[in-house]
Amino acid sequence: MNEYIAFCGLNCETCEARLATINSDDELRVKVAKEWSELNKAEITPDMINCTGCRIEGVKTPFCGSICPIRQCGREKGFGTCGECPEMETCGKLAMITGNNPEALCNLKSIS
Repeated sequence: MNEYIAFCGLNCETCEARLATINSDDELRVKVAKEWSELNKAEITPDMINCTGCRIEGVKTPFCGSICPIRQCGREKGFGTCGECPEMETCGKLAMITGNNPEALCNLKSIS
């Protein structure tokens, strides 16, 4: 199973927060913080942009680490990803991602 595929199916390997972290790229952190602040209508600062990946040991963004309902649910149920869940196709939480990102659903189906 690709360890870079998040519980929700997003590919952490291409996530700019992860790229900023592994490359110690402060300019990218500033860019991502600005974009995510606008997108989420919340203050996100560059120091919050540190993440190794949803399912990989190490640092997480505040959202990914402790707020994301999808990650929390998958961990509570003991799944590797939501692709293992029998409710994957009908889950309202997961639909927040897969409804806007068909690639995420495809990733989950390919590794389940």
